[in-house]
Amino acid sequence: MSENPRGEIWKTDDTELVKKLLLENYGYAPELIYEIRGRYHKVYAYKPCDFEVKSTDRQGVYFGRIESDGIRLTIEGSFLIGPKATKNIVELDKERAKRYLAGESVEIDEDIHSWVIVKWGSYYLGSAKAKEGRLINYVPKERRLKLE
Repeated sequence: MSENPRGEIWKTDDTELVKKLLLENYGYAPELIYEIRGRYHKVYAYKPCDFEVKSTDRQGVYFGRIESDGIRLTIEGSFLIGPKATKNIVELDKERAKRYLAGESVEIDEDIHSWVIVKWGSYYLGSAKAKEGRLINYVPKERRLKLE
């Protein structure tokens, strides 16, 4: 998507917009219902079910966020997309994965300028912005590892 995808919010169906961004950036979009909420353009994802929910504005898991240049996945979002993603996956070695989970930006060999899924072995660690040979870290402070 060449233009700012935030300009499409509330003009396009949320599910259609999120699927389009996922397919463009990661090559895979699961069949879920996506809702974009709030001024920070947070994306929530869920499957419809017959279970009655009293408060319909709280459905779904926090999946990601629409940024000016694409979609940034949460750790949970990367777990849902990662196993079937076909592009923009960066695999880290153990040392860089530990540093990434501690909140540091880490160096990468790939020349990617996009949102990427960060992976170590079979684990999906979240997403980061790849820029100028580095992964800019977005691990929330309360979820970071404490290294000694």
